[in-house]
Amino acid sequence: MARDYYATLGVDPKATDQEIKRAYRKLARELHPDVNPDEAAQTRFKEISTAYEVLSDPEKRRIVDLGGDPMSNGGGAGGAGFGGGFGGGLGDVFEAFFGGGGTAGRGPRGRVQPGADSLLRTKLTLEECATGITKQVTVDTAILCDLCTGSGTNGDSKPVRCETCGGAGEVQSVQRSFLGQVMTSRPCPTCRGAGEVIPDPCRKCGGDGRVRARRDITVKVPAGVAGGMRIRLAAQGEVGPGGGPAGDLYVEVVEQQHDVFVRDGEDLHCTVRVPMVDAALGTTVAVETILDGTETLVVDPGTQPGSQTVLRGHGMPKLRSGVRGDLYAHLEVVVPSRLDGKESKLLEEFRAVRERDVAEVVTSGSKNTGGLFSRLREAFTGR
Repeated sequence: MARDYYATLGVDPKATDQEIKRAYRKLARELHPDVNPDEAAQTRFKEISTAYEVLSDPEKRRIVDLGGDPMSNGGGAGGAGFGGGFGGGLGDVFEAFFGGGGTAGRGPRGRVQPGADSLLRTKLTLEECATGITKQVTVDTAILCDLCTGSGTNGDSKPVRCETCGGAGEVQSVQRSFLGQVMTSRPCPTCRGAGEVIPDPCRKCGGDGRVRARRDITVKVPAGVAGGMRIRLAAQGEVGPGGGPAGDLYVEVVEQQHDVFVRDGEDLHCTVRVPMVDAALGTTVAVETILDGTETLVVDPGTQPGSQTVLRGHGMPKLRSGVRGDLYAHLEVVVPSRLDGKESKLLEEFRAVRERDVAEVVTSGSKNTGGLFSRLREAFTGR
């Protein structure tokens, strides 16, 4: 029994193309998987999409009005030659080898097609990634033609059946091969597979049902995003040919390099230069964090070069979570390269007091070795 595509969309069998399109768009907004994740809604969304595909195609709609079902196996498309007697199976074999099908064609693809997805990139500072931001972006995409509202026709004119392919959307040719004569199909060059042409196209879109335009879109960037992440805006991409449903728009984040901090996931790293005397005696350093203002970093007495200290919970927020990363301060002990007379005298006195501190070459197995060379050795030898 043929399916009732009109009932699926909730329209009258005498409904116009615009009424069918409006009904489909209304249902699609309610049942789209991005809006309604329920399995029943997803099944229903597939049903209305199939119904719209059928009823927006004049030839398929004609089959429905005659009591047939163009989406059933062989429905409305009689078979002869290779494709008819084998349910299209042998035709698919010929298509795989010769780029075409049997004489049982696939039918016109219809003028209304879904639109493509679009991608744009937006630059964000580390602070904007940390706090989140509502940002205006400008996109250049195909939008619905406001003059013909997607029909592609001028005024009250209507599309007509293509005379080249007779509405089939494809033309057939016979080729000789080692198997004998092989009939192949290809999209009709006149209607480009749609099965119909527009003799009086819209003056604005030229019959495509869409025009290119620039528009501003508001993007809500959540806190915690990182470079390379993409934000999806449903149905904000390219409107499809014939005014088909728009694709999605993806906004990719490009994170700009920060002057102070280096990001590693949710953690932040920075370098703090500490004078030699402060490293020996201990001190505090004011650090301007990304989200929490100025924080005090404690440098313990006797801090060695290459040491690090951690400010817990002062890093980047984890996306869609209340968790925060940490801030790692890598301490660089600065040794003065020039000393005046007074400074030299004081250090000489200090050295005299610390006679037990002498320069020495330590063995590789010493537990007290440190510094860059030791870290490199550990990285390569694992010891």
